[in-house]
Amino acid sequence: MRADARYNRERILRAAREAYATRGIDVPVTTIARRAGVGAATLYRHFPTRAVLINEAFAEQFAHCVAVLDEALADPDPWRGFCSVIEKVCAMQATDRGFTGAFLSQFPDAIDYDRERTRAEDGLAELVRRAKATGQLRDDFEPSDITLLLLANCGVVEGAQQVSPAASRRLVTYLLQSFRAGHAEPLAPPAPLELHQIHQPRH
Repeated sequence: MRADARYNRERILRAAREAYATRGIDVPVTTIARRAGVGAATLYRHFPTRAVLINEAFAEQFAHCVAVLDEALADPDPWRGFCSVIEKVCAMQATDRGFTGAFLSQFPDAIDYDRERTRAEDGLAELVRRAKATGQLRDDFEPSDITLLLLANCGVVEGAQQVSPAASRRLVTYLLQSFRAGHAEPLAPPAPLELHQIHQPRH
């Protein structure tokens, strides 16, 4: 790639990351091109589709999210691993508004979407199973409750704006305490939630 083309590509990615972090992934591609100081044709030459641009912009975050789950599964203390995933993913939600949407949105040409989502759901379910087996996680906790938690955290992030990291940490601390076994009242039945529902458009 020529130096000028490489420079334009980096400008586009930088503009996309900044726009997605503050406004979410629904920012128009034309807005990103304008922010990067390039024409739409230049943007599409580097990133033929919106999905390709989003995936490239969040490549590092995707890798970090996978590493967080792998580290939690490798932790010999299931409760610590479980809490680590919750805390780190919620922190990512709070600091980058676009990440959750990018990770959980389904695009027609994002061929690895189903595989990655299934891997995440399987890994989270295994963490839940292990934490229950050690008696540290309440028996009536369901993997779908993780989606419930992430939905709640999304609401905090949207509503708290400038103080969303602090508000998110407070929420997560409260919820992790309520998830511990031994001192909890029975819950209402779990809601049938899946990860992909976190970023479904409202109708």
